[in-house]
Amino acid sequence: MFANQTALNKSSVFRSRTSELLAASALLASLFAAAPGVLAQQPAEAPPATPAAQTAVPTPVPAGQQADTEGPQMLHLLVGRSIVISSPARIKRVSLADPNIAEAIVVSPTQVLVNGRSPGGVSLIIWDESDQSQAFEVSVDIDVLGLSQKIHEVFPTEDIHIETSRDVVMLSGKISSQQTADKILEIVKSSTTKVTSLMQVPTNPAGEILLQVRFAEVNRSAINQFGINLLSLPGAKNIGTVSTQQFSPPQLTTSNGVTSTPTTGTNIGLSDLLNIFIYRPDINLAATIQALQEQNLLEILAEPNLMTESGKDASFLAGGEFPFPILQSTGGSGGFAGITIQFKEFGVRLNFTPTLTPDGLIHLKVKPEVSSLDFTNALTLQGFVIPALATNRVESEMNLTDGQSFAIAGLMDNRVTEQLQKVPGIGDIPILGKLFQSRSVNKSKNELIVVVTPHIVHPLTADKPAPNLEFPKPFMQPPVVPPAPTGNHK
Repeated sequence: MFANQTALNKSSVFRSRTSELLAASALLASLFAAAPGVLAQQPAEAPPATPAAQTAVPTPVPAGQQADTEGPQMLHLLVGRSIVISSPARIKRVSLADPNIAEAIVVSPTQVLVNGRSPGGVSLIIWDESDQSQAFEVSVDIDVLGLSQKIHEVFPTEDIHIETSRDVVMLSGKISSQQTADKILEIVKSSTTKVTSLMQVPTNPAGEILLQVRFAEVNRSAINQFGINLLSLPGAKNIGTVSTQQFSPPQLTTSNGVTSTPTTGTNIGLSDLLNIFIYRPDINLAATIQALQEQNLLEILAEPNLMTESGKDASFLAGGEFPFPILQSTGGSGGFAGITIQFKEFGVRLNFTPTLTPDGLIHLKVKPEVSSLDFTNALTLQGFVIPALATNRVESEMNLTDGQSFAIAGLMDNRVTEQLQKVPGIGDIPILGKLFQSRSVNKSKNELIVVVTPHIVHPLTADKPAPNLEFPKPFMQPPVVPPAPTGNHK
């Protein structure tokens, strides 16, 4: 009895729940029947897209059909940076106009990775499996922010502005000096070659500059020479000479200048007696001795004054020119057609270039030079003696104010040349071997000092009188003319 009652209760509960579900289904069916009119008034909401897809995915254009209402989408990219383009459909192929500007890599069936290589613009087209295309205009720019930070770190006080237009970098602003502007331009050119400079640089003022230069050169030389030449004159049992050939050995000559022999005449002469000559007539033995000590002192003082315009070159030469023969070759047979003469300059030379800076300084590039003829290293060619040139040259740059001086000192040249010659064997004998030796020692010491003083010259105006030049006093007094006599003289 109890079991039957429980079964009845369960069946009644099931029927009630079934009726509730049927009623809810009928209500939902009535709502969906009325809903299409309401939903048709509101656009369907698209799912949220990623930032790359929002900027990179344009409206697909069917292949072979031109998009008249919408052009290619612009993509901006920096050199050395990357961007990902997502496509709603599977990608079939990719075309890039210039791979040197940008690089396109398909990383997944629906994504393309674009890498910026060099500044410029390039077209990118993507096709999907249904041959629909997506067009992009990729603009690769330079990392202006990183370049600007680098320049401001090196030049923190300069007002420099950097802008880009595709592959061209434009520089603008007020720069303190031309040297700073050149360094900034060099830094930017290391990143890109297309640079346009609009930087404002203060111009150098115009004017004339007078340069006062003082040359002081002291050249000292000392020579020590010693040598002996022995000879036996005609009349002795043995006739001969002994010499080391370092100094000119004497030769026996007759009265007519011909070299003497034992069979020639008795009028005998010696060609070179050096500076000491000793002769023993009893044994017919003579000796010529070269014993010489020489000291030379040469002092040169030059004071050239030059004037030139700011930024222009000027030169000065106090000296001369000496002829220098040059052999001219015919070129064909290897012979020489003749000798031409060229002239070489020597003396005191000065080349300088002054430039006035905006801050009132004088930027000076100076190149003084002192040269002289050197006959000790001369060349003898077919009887012509061609001297060498001993040259002292200095080149320097500095900034000076008006009236300041700078000195270039310490230019010293010390040389010692020693030559020793002897007759082998007998020249090594103690004491007696000195008669068969010759020695020459040459010492030279050259010192050069250069003092330079620039001045800014201001011309006189037209209303001011010209300065009077005071000539020196006459070297010789004019003769005194006696007064003319007066009266009559008988």
